[in-house]
Amino acid sequence: MKRHRFQLVVTALAATVAACGKPAPESASAATPGIDIARKVITVGMLNDESGPVAAIGRPYAVGKRILQKQVNAGGSGLLPEGWSLEYVERDHGYNPQRSVQLFNEIRERVLFIGTSFGTPNTLPLRPLLERNRIVAFPASLSSKMYEFEYTPPLAPSYKIEAMRGLDFAVAKAGGADKLKLGLVYQQDDYGLDGLESVTESARQLGVAIVSTQTYAAGQPDYTALVAALKQAGATHVIMTAVPSATGPILGIAAQLDYKPVWIGNSPSWIDRFFDPKVVPATIFDNYYWVMSTAYWGEDVPFMKPFLDAYAKYGRELAAPDYYVMASYSQGLTQVEVARRMIESGELSRAGYLKALHGLKDYDTQGVIAESPDFSKLPYQAGTQSRVLKPDFAKRSWTVAGDYATPITFKAPQ
Repeated sequence: MKRHRFQLVVTALAATVAACGKPAPESASAATPGIDIARKVITVGMLNDESGPVAAIGRPYAVGKRILQKQVNAGGSGLLPEGWSLEYVERDHGYNPQRSVQLFNEIRERVLFIGTSFGTPNTLPLRPLLERNRIVAFPASLSSKMYEFEYTPPLAPSYKIEAMRGLDFAVAKAGGADKLKLGLVYQQDDYGLDGLESVTESARQLGVAIVSTQTYAAGQPDYTALVAALKQAGATHVIMTAVPSATGPILGIAAQLDYKPVWIGNSPSWIDRFFDPKVVPATIFDNYYWVMSTAYWGEDVPFMKPFLDAYAKYGRELAAPDYYVMASYSQGLTQVEVARRMIESGELSRAGYLKALHGLKDYDTQGVIAESPDFSKLPYQAGTQSRVLKPDFAKRSWTVAGDYATPITFKAPQ
């Protein structure tokens, strides 16, 4: 009996030593969060805003990713290796940073990466968590801080570049810096600060006088005092680092006060629902210009036809045509391209996904942005060229008021 027990102990010790030398394989779910190798499924997290003060953008943005998921899972798209599919774990943080952190912690063990982290103030608090868990989160934000951080790759030029390009346009439209009386409107968060800081510094370099600086909180109910202050200061051109829930009321109040400056808005200041006269009167946008760095809905670029085909097949019943549906779908294409490269490399893990992202250089966006992004080094580079568009309400489309250009005062990071 003693000898038998001794043999059992020796056998157990031998097994333990062998296990230390060569670990037994873990299950796919334990070894590779968000990847089910047996089923060929990649699970992606989505932190959306479908109920908060920026939901007018957040809802169509969520739809763009859902269209892509349907397209991939239908098979035959070539976007992922054949047989692979996408599962989404979606949550709505309502544009609440604390809720965003809470929901991230709720889903982080289930996902390979975050496909949408909506909003600047809701993404910045995630950064230490992303780094700790080695999870890439694609931000629905072009905040300058996203480009500096390895785990938040943005996919277009920053808000700062947009605002600086808007100032260049304002100077040209006014006929010179000395003829321009500039007003600023910015949201009270890091998105708004990008506009404030970049325009303030660029105005100093160009010799532009800033006559009024006004701020507001997301979801603010009334903007009358803000508009009245701009009018009293005599601002002839106003750059707005704002969101649609502020843009519409501000321009509407200005019309009521017979105040008609040139309004120049960053990309998040517009939604395509403004084309609908039942939402707002088209006349309030007579002096409005949109600074943005990507294609618009229906523009003649190579990306557009396959996107519109996907929208017609998988998205028409989910949302009306909207720029943010398209922008989100385009972002999703890049995410899926990184996943495809990860799968083909054989490194199916979060580290493999990050490595594949770093290999994305000279990626062809098919005209979505003017320049190819470069994620091979920090700070990430997603182009420096923005342009200025004027809404054409008769065609529900756009005319180019200022071509793609790098801002005069832009300096590349060293």
